[in-house]
Amino acid sequence: MLSESEFIGEVFLKCAARDVVERCGRAVTDLARSANGPEAMIPEIRVDGHLEATFPYILSHLEYIIGELLRNSVQAVIEHHRNNPNKNGEKPPPIEVTLCEAQQHVIIRISDRGGGIPRDMLPYLWSFGKGPLKKQRLANLGQVPLMAATLQELRIDGNFSDLQNSMNSYTHSNLLQPSSHHHDGSLTSLSTRPPNLRLGMGLPLSRVYAEYWAGSLELHSLEGYGVDAFLQISKLGNKNEQLATRAAMDAV
Repeated sequence: MLSESEFIGEVFLKCAARDVVERCGRAVTDLARSANGPEAMIPEIRVDGHLEATFPYILSHLEYIIGELLRNSVQAVIEHHRNNPNKNGEKPPPIEVTLCEAQQHVIIRISDRGGGIPRDMLPYLWSFGKGPLKKQRLANLGQVPLMAATLQELRIDGNFSDLQNSMNSYTHSNLLQPSSHHHDGSLTSLSTRPPNLRLGMGLPLSRVYAEYWAGSLELHSLEGYGVDAFLQISKLGNKNEQLATRAAMDAV
C-alpha cells in the first residue's frame, strides 16, 4: 500500500523503474497466456542495468507506456516464433529490458527479437488510426471494455458512480492493479484489453505521454530481426523539465 505522503498530487516520488517493468511484465505475460492458451510459449522478460533507479513520475502514465511497449514485444515474439518452423520446440528468445539512470533522466530500453516492424507500417507508427489496417483498428476501438468518456459526460448521464464501481471491480479482477492513490479510467481499460485487440494508438499515445513530461520515445526496427525501443523519462521537477516548460511557454 502506497502512502499519501509519497505523492505530490498525482506524482509518485519514488517510482522504481525495476518494479514498474516487472509488474507490467507479469501483467502482459498473463494476458498473453490467456489469449494464446496455457501451453503457449511466452518469452521471458529479463531486466538488467541500474536496478535501483528511482525517480518522481506519474505511475499510471509510466505503467501505460511500459505496458504497451512490452505488449508489442511479447506479441511480436510469440507470432514470429510461431511462424518459424525451424524454431518448433525451442523457447522463444527473451525480451531484454535495460535500465539506465542519469542525473536528470532515466532511459529504459526494451529489445526484442520479434522480426521487426513490417516496412509498410513504418510510416504510420506515430499516427493515430492510420495505415493499411485502419478500418480493422477503428472497429477494434469499439470493443475496448469500459472506455470512459469525459467526466462531464458521465455526470450528465447520471452514470458516473455506476461506471466507476464497474471499473473498480473490473480493475481489481484484472492484472494491472493500480495503487490506492490511482484513479481508474481509460488508461486502465486500454492497458487490460486483450492482446489481439490492436488499436493503432498505443505507440502514438505512449509518445504523447512521454513528451508531455519532457521525455521521449524512439523505436529502431531491424527488419527480420527485432525492435529496440528507447523510452527516456525525465525526472519530474528537475531543471531540464523546467527549461523545457519555459521554452514551450515562450513559443506561445
